Amino acid sequence: MDDTDRAILRELQADGRIPYAELGPKVGLSPSAARLRLQRLIDTKTVQVVGVTDPMAMGQQTMALLGLRIEGDPRAVADELSRHDEVVYAVLASGRFDLFAEIVCGRPRDLLDFINDVVRPVEGVASVENFPYFAIHTHRFMWGVD
Repeated sequence: MDDTDRAILRELQADGRIPYAELGPKVGLSPSAARLRLQRLIDTKTVQVVGVTDPMAMGQQTMALLGLRIEGDPRAVADELSRHDEVVYAVLASGRFDLFAEIVCGRPRDLLDFINDVVRPVEGVASVENFPYFAIHTHRFMWGVD
């Protein structure tokens, strides 16, 4: 990935629907060259173009990060939790927690029920810490491409 590829990614992070006619000149390329560059990044799986929803706009008002300590293989727990729509992502970690999972639910009661009825009974879950948070603005996933 070179500086031009990174410039393309920065522009796409700001506006994922930018037309090639605008993208090309912003990154120093013709529109067709920008399209070819982006297609190469997609074909090599360097970039994945996806839609990201805003949980609050979809009526999901309760969000939390769960820190889990696992007895056994945390990958099995991550796989099990990832089957549920409430789980935005699950990621393996090292340190105090073996696994983190971001959870999005409609109401605080739904989060409590999800933790007690779904998460705690999963084989291997030794403990769960709940870190609720309040999104004031839409989630923006801005990964550094510098």
